[in-house]
Amino acid sequence: MSQADIALIGLAVMGQNLALNIADHGFSICVYNRSAGRTRDLLAAEEERGNLHGAYTLEELVDKLRRPRKILLMIRAGAPVDQTIEQLLPLLEEGDILIDGGNSRYLDTNRRCETLARKGIRFVGSGISGGEEGARHGPSIMPGGDPEAWPEIKTILQAIAAKVDGVPCCHWVGEGGAGHYVKMVHNGIEYGDMQLIAEAYHMMKRGLGLSAARMAEIFAEWNQGKLDSYLIEITANILNTLDDDGEPLLDKILDRAGQKGTGKWTGISSMDLGVPLTLIGEAVYARCLSARKSEREKAEALYGKPHRRFDGDTERVLPTLKDALYASKIISYTQGYMLMREAAEAYGWNLNYGDIALMWRGGCIIRSRFLDNIKAAYSRNAKLESLLLDEFFRDALMAAEPGWRRAVELGIGLGVPLPAFSSALAFFDGYRSGRLPANLIQAQRDYFGAHTYERVDRPEGEFFHTDWTGSGGVAKSTSYNV
Repeated sequence: MSQADIALIGLAVMGQNLALNIADHGFSICVYNRSAGRTRDLLAAEEERGNLHGAYTLEELVDKLRRPRKILLMIRAGAPVDQTIEQLLPLLEEGDILIDGGNSRYLDTNRRCETLARKGIRFVGSGISGGEEGARHGPSIMPGGDPEAWPEIKTILQAIAAKVDGVPCCHWVGEGGAGHYVKMVHNGIEYGDMQLIAEAYHMMKRGLGLSAARMAEIFAEWNQGKLDSYLIEITANILNTLDDDGEPLLDKILDRAGQKGTGKWTGISSMDLGVPLTLIGEAVYARCLSARKSEREKAEALYGKPHRRFDGDTERVLPTLKDALYASKIISYTQGYMLMREAAEAYGWNLNYGDIALMWRGGCIIRSRFLDNIKAAYSRNAKLESLLLDEFFRDALMAAEPGWRRAVELGIGLGVPLPAFSSALAFFDGYRSGRLPANLIQAQRDYFGAHTYERVDRPEGEFFHTDWTGSGGVAKSTSYNV
């Protein structure tokens, strides 16, 4: 008998908490997990809920849903999603809705949208961010896919999403894989934010010799101002957490960072689209370098520790470090938004960049006060090419630039690696340079490969070739960009 408003498949941490969140908001939900034990355990723990139901086969699950059926998949990205869809298809009817809430690659979502549309099934790829806490109490939700599905699922998704000033952190993103693409970029920016904070921590600990307690105080102070964000907040909490022996727990954690692929996908997409996503790329590579723990230990034994202790007034350094963190954060978001803008043009998506900032203000990992400034920038100019061309961000970067430079210089002098800080600064200097040394690169390409070049004193689009050695032929390479 039909009784549930929505079904959820996959009862791992995110799935369980989303199911309870949905039930909390008065919707009837039926849950299913491939291993039946998880379903039984959840129902036993929540037996007093009258709107939480279970199913032990997919046939039972589908039979318990009101039409049009709405099924949320919270399972591992990749082949498991395709396999589950194949199992569900014979049980569904035209107009039913499948929602993939996992971290699927946007290219897979594009494919699934097209394939399922031909079968009459409306498919939605929805990024969901916020971790365990967000899933339980209100995540950021980024749905995209078949636009005809949105009116059917809007009430549920906006009800369970985080709210900031009464506005749900959930808006329709666009067709095809747009929702998962925006979530991918969110995760790329998250990589960047985490690396920037880690570099600030590294400078404080190795360069300045500060204690965990003092660093916790600093991050807590920073969290009261323009750097107010979830990641800064939890960093202060982490630094304050002690192990059983009374020593900082952070010092006991192995310095080898994991990753699940979304940061890498962001970097790959940036290369495909020709967007200079340098900071996020450095954040991904920093994790790759951290994974080479044994090699790093051998190199330290061979070369000695690179870190040297600062012997000046550490309190005078902290404001420069704060400036470097804030300015680099602006660059990280700037690059992320540049990538989304290029992807929207390439894939025909009509992305609302101000709404994306609103979706990220609550529930998600990168939520911060900073996002209000991004929303305001796109409210001033919906066609803004880059955040760096907005007056607020121009003023913010110009104010932070002197401290930013001093922090990077100090890191170099002390041997503390700051790949994201320095990469952000290099991008900033390059972006605001009306002329870069790429003219030499074009000359070199023409010299060894007859790739041609354009001239500043001739119209754009007119290409030239020079016989640099005096022994070359008249043939020249076709000019094109990858």
